[in-house]
Amino acid sequence: MRFALLLASIVCVTAQAAPRKARNIILFLGDAGGIPTLHATSLYKHSHPQKLFIQSMPHIALMDTSAADAWVTDSAAGMSAIVTGEKTNNGVISQSAAAVRGKQDGEALQTILEHAEQHGLSSGVITNMNITDATAAACYSHSNDRGASGPIFAQLLKPRFGDGADVIIGAGRKAVLSATAKLGLDIEPALREKGYAVYDSLDTMGPRDRRVVALFDTHNFSVQQAVDNALSILSKNPKGYFLMVEWDIHTDNLKRGLDQAAELDDVIRHVAGSVKDDTLILFAADHSFDIRVRGGRRGEPVLPEASFGDAAKPGPKSNFRVDNGHTGEQVLVAAKGPGAERVRGFIANSDLFRIMMAAYGWNGNARK
Repeated sequence: MRFALLLASIVCVTAQAAPRKARNIILFLGDAGGIPTLHATSLYKHSHPQKLFIQSMPHIALMDTSAADAWVTDSAAGMSAIVTGEKTNNGVISQSAAAVRGKQDGEALQTILEHAEQHGLSSGVITNMNITDATAAACYSHSNDRGASGPIFAQLLKPRFGDGADVIIGAGRKAVLSATAKLGLDIEPALREKGYAVYDSLDTMGPRDRRVVALFDTHNFSVQQAVDNALSILSKNPKGYFLMVEWDIHTDNLKRGLDQAAELDDVIRHVAGSVKDDTLILFAADHSFDIRVRGGRRGEPVLPEASFGDAAKPGPKSNFRVDNGHTGEQVLVAAKGPGAERVRGFIANSDLFRIMMAAYGWNGNARK
């Protein structure tokens, strides 16, 4: 009897200790959203440090963002490492470091979105940048040149795993139509043949949609509405989903960057409060940006209108110093949900791929 009780206790403790698997993963990617930007955004919007929802998430790590060939990454190499688990060279989209930008292909690296498709999950990509820009493209395509817009987008028509991304929402509609036309593709009818509904507005998406490509001529659309629309589609799959949401928070235009960082933080707060507890929510940045808080006093706006000459660049009396460039310091990764406990300490950008794979309970090699 005592042995049976002991065995039952061991089984119970083991069951409690076993990490839960994530059914869904939502990766929020603040493009250029390093720690200095997050700190500045908290002061700007809340007049106090550490008041962003991102800064309250229970599990955090500091992540190296370097590329295979440089200490300071661009979005192509930075995001490729996050979604494939291997560092590559600047300018390269989800190919190995054998790639030479614009000259030589490397080996195609299977992305976390492609792993999701291979396992029968639904998948989606949202960005307020051009949909073929580096961060979004790294999820669904492979190219030795981040600038090859037409061939990058055309890969949606010939996915390497499953039936490809189910939801694509982003800017750059005219650029995509032009770039694919140069390849001889009439892209909208081609997408419809693949089962996509094609829209140029979030408002026209409907509850019956199951696969959607929504491309806009503007970068200014509601991230909240885009995420809500995407989740209503992706959550129909009982096996789960993977969703990447990129929001541009570069601060070369300081006010716009801080406003968009605050908008993204509000969306993460909303999503964290609305999804079920089987969803891993991650925030990360592909790289940091050269912004510093250099002044300001408590009780006063950190970004007074008088500090701007053209409402974009800091003036001589600004509390901020902004240099227009990426920087190489570690960025914050914040996590909540099943698998979040693996986000801790100092990690590499390529480690985030393994954290997501482990959260799903998958083993996998990027080279497939």
